[in-house]
Amino acid sequence: MTDDAPELRASDADRERVAEVLRDALAEGRLDMTEFEERLDATYSARTYGELAPITRDLPVGGAVVAPKVSMTKEPVAEGDWAGRVTGGEGSSSWAVAVMSGFQRKGRWTVPRRFTSFAFWGGGEIDLRDAYFAEREVVINCVAIMGGVDVIVPPGVEVLVRGVGVMGDFDHRESGVPGDPGAPRVIVTGFAFWGGVGVRRKLTRAEKLRAREERRQEKLERRAAQGDLHSSTREELADAHRSMIEGHREMLRGHRDERREERELRREERDRRRRDED
Repeated sequence: MTDDAPELRASDADRERVAEVLRDALAEGRLDMTEFEERLDATYSARTYGELAPITRDLPVGGAVVAPKVSMTKEPVAEGDWAGRVTGGEGSSSWAVAVMSGFQRKGRWTVPRRFTSFAFWGGGEIDLRDAYFAEREVVINCVAIMGGVDVIVPPGVEVLVRGVGVMGDFDHRESGVPGDPGAPRVIVTGFAFWGGVGVRRKLTRAEKLRAREERRQEKLERRAAQGDLHSSTREELADAHRSMIEGHREMLRGHRDERREERELRREERDRRRRDED
């Protein structure tokens, strides 16, 4: 962070760099959800470098406890971060088994070139949203017998589903959706017998929070821009409401007058009949 010029205005890219540090800290358990939301709110509402600097001062960046650097010059924005997530080498886990039980592969793990999973009377979850990839193209082989396996991929990843189901099902809804430039390709193969393999595309929790915050900010800006219109509309609605109430009161008064006249007519009719009988 630029400590010698705290009064300079921060850009959207500056705020996004700080938000990325917060998301990493949330994933690593350095911040709980309440702290993350508070700091994210402060990040997107910050206007200067001086307001951004304290937000990540106690968080590690690049292996050291320093605040993230904010560039004083405009640089081209990289097209996504997929290049940094295709690491090469070996995967951190190459198989998973669930027999009358369950398994999970999630968080920051490295997907090998080929990952094999087996579920028998059980279930498993293979979550790739925060994962790294050993190769540009990886194969997830799923065998589900009277069980199920869910494969969760982030937006931007290309998915090809080539599994076979016998009295079972492979989810093909995400198959063939074009991926982002540089994003890995995930091929889901295998066999499902009296079971199923699901493929879903989901945002990470941090991305959901960010999207929710952006929607909230847009809503606040729309309200501010339409404040005068809303005030005028409220006054018009109040006038219409008052007119409606006055009209209703007039209608009630008219009904009361009509009922009173009817009672007087009936009373006069009874008096006339009594006089005739006498």
